Amino acid sequence: MHPELSVVIPVYNEEAGLAKLYERLYPALDKLAERGITYEIVFVNDGSRDRSAEILADQYRLRPDVTRVVLFNGNYGQHMAILAGFQATRGDIVITLDADLQNPPEEIGALVDKMREGYDYVGSIRRKRQDAAWRTYLSKAMNRIREKITRIKITDQGNMLRAYGRNVINLINQCTEVNTFVPALAYTFARKPTEIVVEHEERTAGESKYSFYSLIRLNFDLMTGFSIMPLQLFSMMGMVLSGLSGGLVVLLLIRRFFLGAEAEGLFTLFAIAFFMMGVILFGIGLLGEYVGRIYQQVQGRPRFVVQTILEEKSGDQV
Repeated sequence: MHPELSVVIPVYNEEAGLAKLYERLYPALDKLAERGITYEIVFVNDGSRDRSAEILADQYRLRPDVTRVVLFNGNYGQHMAILAGFQATRGDIVITLDADLQNPPEEIGALVDKMREGYDYVGSIRRKRQDAAWRTYLSKAMNRIREKITRIKITDQGNMLRAYGRNVINLINQCTEVNTFVPALAYTFARKPTEIVVEHEERTAGESKYSFYSLIRLNFDLMTGFSIMPLQLFSMMGMVLSGLSGGLVVLLLIRRFFLGAEAEGLFTLFAIAFFMMGVILFGIGLLGEYVGRIYQQVQGRPRFVVQTILEEKSGDQV
């Protein structure tokens, strides 16, 4: 009832790859069990529209001793599924893993060994990414920007394979943010974080759930959720542009009084005006991000709704 290791796996429309996941996940964890590491696996079905929930239920019936399944009543997103899994875990070490096998289950042992050295947060860096080139370049660029803005040092923020100590999990479970980025939130709570290099593989089946827009959206949420620096930078930009605009107005007035009107400069003024309007619209959108987060938070709605949990209690299946 109190395993040392809990593995949390969010699942969304992964019916094509779940069988292959089982073939590698359970043997890898059984090898750890031979070393005396007790474990549990917490699958969280994030409102899948395919047969994922049925396949997870079948696996629970095969291995009810180490398998638990949390079923959402709808789709709430990967990070909400992870948070629901955290609330259901009982282990001292909690590891998150993708269901698509891009993170090899065989690497779990390396994270457990690192946690046993006294760390309470172990991130992972993909040795060689097997993603499309545009995803790799965009991810690296956003990593650099995010680190400058939030001061959160996560080398490979897109990699799901991470380990968390129970102290970090308990603090995360106390948080009530409607939108959050779990690895960054954990990093802010960790007393002794570190990272290790792990292998990375191509997806075994299905397709990525993150589009180009979703990746931009995720990073925007991360930056506005962990720092007010974007607002501060925009305020400073506004001050600089206001000073330049005032100087330009004075210059144009001087030229008009001493040199006369210049029709040729009309389009230059248009270009400057359009640039200013673009900056203003960007600032309004940025401010809207923060206001929107406040709006969602004050509504007080549940972040997710759990339909049922398949688990074994006192020898009985529930």
